[in-house]
Amino acid sequence: MASLTLPLLIDPAELPLPLNSEQVRLVDLCSTAQYQAGHIPGAVHLAPARTASPAPRPGPLPGLPELQAIFAELGHQDDIHYVVYDDEGGGWAGRFIWMLDCIGHTRYSYINGGLKAWIEDGLPLESAPQQATPTTPTITPNNDHTITLTELMADLHNPDRVIWDARSPQEYRGEKVVASKGGHIPGAVNFEWTAGMDPERGLRMRSDMAEQLLKLGITPDKEIVTHCQTHHRSGFTYLAAKLLGYPRVRAYAGSWSEWGNHPDTAVEL
Repeated sequence: MASLTLPLLIDPAELPLPLNSEQVRLVDLCSTAQYQAGHIPGAVHLAPARTASPAPRPGPLPGLPELQAIFAELGHQDDIHYVVYDDEGGGWAGRFIWMLDCIGHTRYSYINGGLKAWIEDGLPLESAPQQATPTTPTITPNNDHTITLTELMADLHNPDRVIWDARSPQEYRGEKVVASKGGHIPGAVNFEWTAGMDPERGLRMRSDMAEQLLKLGITPDKEIVTHCQTHHRSGFTYLAAKLLGYPRVRAYAGSWSEWGNHPDTAVEL
């Protein structure tokens, strides 16, 4: 069967329903309650919490057994194209796309604005649950799209890199502390994840986001490393940089839950 070509960013009205389930897997990363109440027709559900590791460090990839279970349930195949969305503007959807990068799967698209934009555009929903036909994929994680605490500490002031902190300004400035230390990674630039969404357009990515990032020095000639507290909010910023065509994007998946609790890390206020 000929492979299907879809753009990385799809506007809701441009999604070609019904999708061929042999070629495309539509994945809903909304809350379970929202999925049960209404989802895009044909979407299978993945509970967002399943994309995280156990506490106290939920940011990194799930373990290999859980990754294999997730992708088996999704009917993963090497040539399948994932179309993903959530109900919050792209955090969980972006984290799932990072997971796809981390297993070497590059066939994916994001529905701009997700369920919020879909509903605002008056497009149909269904409430009947959907399931993919399970497969038995061989999953091989890679480290190409992730940077570790050790790597970051050893090369913290690399002029070829920009650290994009997707947390709130209050967290960045150390006014709100949700770890043993407050503040931010030295040299990190703050642009809160929600600042990249347009509430007047169903949480679609802001049309002027590239200009906003350029003003902050988050530029496509640099390696972009993005993080938040648990690499959930920075799922969106990881995705946004890819949508804007930035060629080198990595997640610091340990995020502030690791950096802010490590005894040897430096912080700025």
